[in-house]
Amino acid sequence: MFLPCHKDDTAMDTAIMIWNKVISHTGLFQNIISDRDPKLTLELWTNFHNLFWTKLSFSTAYHPQTDGLAERMIQTLEDMIRRFYAHGLESKDSDGFTHDWCTLTPALELAYKTSIHSSTGKTPTILEKGWNPRLLYDTLKKGPSGYTSNSKQF
Repeated sequence: MFLPCHKDDTAMDTAIMIWNKVISHTGLFQNIISDRDPKLTLELWTNFHNLFWTKLSFSTAYHPQTDGLAERMIQTLEDMIRRFYAHGLESKDSDGFTHDWCTLTPALELAYKTSIHSSTGKTPTILEKGWNPRLLYDTLKKGPSGYTSNSKQF
């Protein structure tokens, strides 16, 4: 999941975000791997893991097996954000809504999760759920539900 965080987020902010955005959608996890961020090592997180019987593991510095996937994902997300900014999407739209990286995160996550990845030949959503969500592209390609453009089918 793509969750926008800020440098001034507290351990409590992080815990609430994970509860609201992750656990409420996917259920409890067995293990969380941290890059030794102090926010995840505080007493709050120790209590959280004890309460829910989860495990907090720490990645080894410069260890490709644990750091590589996360770093690659971060690099991909940063590239996606840069592409939006390159097209001026951080400006206000016709409704006066300002697009910034936080408001773009859900759309970027959907784009990432519904794109076929070369390593698996499948989308992350197919691997996670067994199906892809219906997208605007699908609607435009097939037309409205129940509509047919072939007169012989009437």
